[in-house]
Amino acid sequence: MTKNTCDKDTHCQSCGSAATCSAEEKERHAQQLIDATLKNIRHTFMVLSGKGGVGKSSVSVNLAATLAEQGNSVGILDADIHGPNIPKMLGIADRRPCAAMGPVDGILPIETDGNFRVMSIGFFLNKEEDAIIWRGPMKHGLMKQFLGEVHWGSLDYLIIDLPPGTGDEALSIAHLIKKVDGAVIVTTPQDVALLDSKKSISFCRELKIPRIGVIENMSGML
Repeated sequence: MTKNTCDKDTHCQSCGSAATCSAEEKERHAQQLIDATLKNIRHTFMVLSGKGGVGKSSVSVNLAATLAEQGNSVGILDADIHGPNIPKMLGIADRRPCAAMGPVDGILPIETDGNFRVMSIGFFLNKEEDAIIWRGPMKHGLMKQFLGEVHWGSLDYLIIDLPPGTGDEALSIAHLIKKVDGAVIVTTPQDVALLDSKKSISFCRELKIPRIGVIENMSGML
């Protein structure tokens, strides 16, 4: 490691020279790790909703499970920091990720019985009901870690389950990945849910993210 700088293959937050690296160096090194991760992932898909409670996480889980059953290698990134429901839905909320040792240290995702990999901040909570009270910069930092420091390995698909709306997490993921392959927008038949789903469509249009389609969930409930 060179003096006063981080090695290009080491994340600044994890190396001995972190205190002497500039903000620009740290950002560059974090992006290098993310780019290296993305080289091993064929397709990245975001699952969005304009409103909560429309079944977005259920769609993410079922999409991942179906792709895995078809023989694809799949990962789910639970990017909903304030409501990380993916571990509970998969029955793995009591699991804890292990540290990965190698040329670049990091975290191993949880392997499910359905043969796909999962990472969520829910795995790091002391209690399921613990609240995460964070502002935007901390959320952005976690998204960088989940993309760059988690050892996803080679994946055919990475499904990214986002929180409702078009805020920090969705914007961070879009900017860090740079070229998301597509987005699925989930809604329900109510007028207010459909209205908010149009905002998710506008978000994708503004950031030039291809829109795969809109799923009207729970349509038979009305």
